[in-house]
Amino acid sequence: MRVSRLLSTLLACGLAAFAGAASAQKTQLLVYTALETDQIKAYQEGFNKVHPDIEIKWVRDSTGVITAKLLAEKANPQADAVMGVAASSLALLDKQGMLEPYAPINLDAIMSQYRDKKKPPAWWGMDVWGATVCFNTVEAQKRNMPKPETWKDLTKPIYKGQIVMPNPASSGTGYFDVTAWLSLFGDDNGKGGGWKFMDGLHENIAQYTHSGSKPCNMAASGEYVMGISFEYRANTNKAKGAPIELVFPKEGLGWDLEAFGIHKGTKKLEAAKKLADWASSKDAMLLYGKNFAITAQPGVAAPLANVPKDYEARLVKMDFNWAAENRERILAEWTKRYDSKTEKK
Repeated sequence: MRVSRLLSTLLACGLAAFAGAASAQKTQLLVYTALETDQIKAYQEGFNKVHPDIEIKWVRDSTGVITAKLLAEKANPQADAVMGVAASSLALLDKQGMLEPYAPINLDAIMSQYRDKKKPPAWWGMDVWGATVCFNTVEAQKRNMPKPETWKDLTKPIYKGQIVMPNPASSGTGYFDVTAWLSLFGDDNGKGGGWKFMDGLHENIAQYTHSGSKPCNMAASGEYVMGISFEYRANTNKAKGAPIELVFPKEGLGWDLEAFGIHKGTKKLEAAKKLADWASSKDAMLLYGKNFAITAQPGVAAPLANVPKDYEARLVKMDFNWAAENRERILAEWTKRYDSKTEKK
């Protein structure tokens, strides 16, 4: 009996040691992301089907927060890769010399307008996410509020106190809204029509949030009539039965790319390249296409039920390098003018 117990104990110890060794053989990759939490699981599972030997550890927050964290860690970088963070942020990291150029094996399939122009590129896009206004028809009817058709409609006094939008310092969605308005209506270092538009919009804003999803969630729940958000969250909330209409203002829509880059100096370069190769693959694009109307590889995404077929044609022309170079100035001016209505963290 004692011998049997001893053998059982030795076998159990051996199996535990083997499991520990197998776990220890896995490469851990620290990936910083602004992906929506309800997207991460599918992407990780897709990658691990191909590379079960690489374990991803995610650090997730809103775009502005993740960007600030990466910049703060420049002298002592922690991340191995950056995935699902705005291309305008990755362009900024690139200007700081923080990205490792790499051409993933599927780069040629990615449209040229959705990747860094350098060879090899410092970053490349996964999918487009763009501006959408979530408009609660039930709450609007109670208040006799018409559905807006344009951005400038949002400055009308009837909407006072019923609009929420993301703070551009915290949210990538908020930042592409602001840069799009400056592109559409004028910047002129704080004196242009874009700033005058935002002055008028500010009069009607109830709150600036730290998340791009939250304004649509608040509109969907009836807390406010309108939330300036993006098409994934808007389409998802409507599909779940929220009483919202998706509004795509006629002047044009701000947008950015969820993009990928490898952090310079990573000690896990080969594993990071494997993640880059998978993230640029058609298999990955098919997963992105379940959430977004436009993927960086053309012809992959299936139509989204509540997003117009000409959605891509409605996007304003965006210059990610300009957005990166002017980020500090734009956010300083925005904060000075409007930050008083930002929600507390």
